Amino acid sequence: MNLSLLPSLRTGALLSLLLPLASSSSITDWAARRPAASATKAAPTARPLQGAKPDPAVIAQFGLYDNAKLQSLITARGKAMTAISDRPGDYGFTIVDSPIINAFATPDGHVYFTRGIMAYFNDEAQFSGVLGHELGHITAQHGKKQQTRSTIAGIGMILGSVLAPRIMQSVGGVAQQVVGLGMLKYGRDDENEADGLGVKYSTKIGYDASHMADFFQTLERTEAQSGSSIPTFLSTHPNSADRYTRVKQLAAQAKQSVGNRTLAVNRDAYLRSIEGLTFGEDPRQGFVESGVFYHPDLKFRFPIPSGWKSQNAPDKFQMAEPNGKALLVFLGASGSSLDEAGQSLAKSIGLASANASKTTINGFPALVFEGDQQATDQSSTPAHVLAQLIQDGKSIYAFVGLAAPASFSTYAPQFQRAAQGYARLTDANKLNRQPEHIHIRTATGTQTLASALASAGIPSSRYEELAIVNGMKTTDKLPKGMLYKVVGK
Repeated sequence: MNLSLLPSLRTGALLSLLLPLASSSSITDWAARRPAASATKAAPTARPLQGAKPDPAVIAQFGLYDNAKLQSLITARGKAMTAISDRPGDYGFTIVDSPIINAFATPDGHVYFTRGIMAYFNDEAQFSGVLGHELGHITAQHGKKQQTRSTIAGIGMILGSVLAPRIMQSVGGVAQQVVGLGMLKYGRDDENEADGLGVKYSTKIGYDASHMADFFQTLERTEAQSGSSIPTFLSTHPNSADRYTRVKQLAAQAKQSVGNRTLAVNRDAYLRSIEGLTFGEDPRQGFVESGVFYHPDLKFRFPIPSGWKSQNAPDKFQMAEPNGKALLVFLGASGSSLDEAGQSLAKSIGLASANASKTTINGFPALVFEGDQQATDQSSTPAHVLAQLIQDGKSIYAFVGLAAPASFSTYAPQFQRAAQGYARLTDANKLNRQPEHIHIRTATGTQTLASALASAGIPSSRYEELAIVNGMKTTDKLPKGMLYKVVGK
């Protein structure tokens, strides 16, 4: 589907259970714009690190953001920094299709920026400072210290934070098999070292590193405005009260070290490069409204069990009982027929045995099977599974419900109602939903940011949000000709 519908849900606890489904299902049928996921690859141990290609499992979770201009920007700056870094390697740099404000580096030597964080940068110097910071985590091997297992296990976003220990234990002890996002939180020493390397690398390639400190202030403002969950970048990169001052001081020292060399900021060039950038959630890839999941591009809808948490990703849509006692996953199933798709899915789930029957669900040809997962070890109790496959034209979709055997009968009716509610989407209001985009405007005369936003048709309720996006205050003066950001369809 794409990205998280509830950005506050983080960390993956059922990842090892669900990855087999992702690797065997027909993700290209499910969302043709996305590359298929493959099995998670282990972080290489060879030096230099080899991370030039993005991990398919990361892309399965977030999706690639299709923007050649921005991809060229991050690749060019990343390669320039790699060349002057303390530990050159074949590193990679990728922008992923997520609205969360985040940047992260994986132990295999790859840096990922979300389109969400790209929207909040206001010049190339900010962008380059954070890029250098993430590259610093790689060259200093912080990720390898924190996590030596698979890349995606550290950044998976599979609702683990809302799953109670009982269901974690009941599906094969996966809570013990997966390293969650929390394991990638860096300590202050690592953060300070990465900040220093970010200043060093961005200065070496010609940027004013003091602007990285300004971006940390923007992140803090997004936290204050949200009133609840902190920006993902700050959740994985703990902030400190003196960080702004320290980075400013490091940047001033770095500037002195290059003598009279003029360091770039490139505000206008950066703003023009993000014209049209998708902002916030993209409803084209699926959205939840009044307890129903809608997918305008794939033209279907189905209800979500009442009160359950939900999360969207390019290859699946997941629903979790709020106390972690059950999980329902909707995804594409591979196979040219229901029988073939059912056999493939049952094998992927690892069912010891399954009773399958042909039926119809809401008028669609369907196949339903139920069974227990095979135990992975003697200490774990496998989940009981209900899989409901629906053939909609050339596509086959599956609702896979999982719960502990003792409580399965409680949740089976909710699994069934979700599948029975699957229908073609015909409501024009839902089919025509469009995302917002960043648009760059030019101040026509000296005016405050608030008055400029008003002239652009932005409602007053969004002034503070847009002020943060612009890295300004609503009362700041914009001289004639100054560029600024607005959002709109």
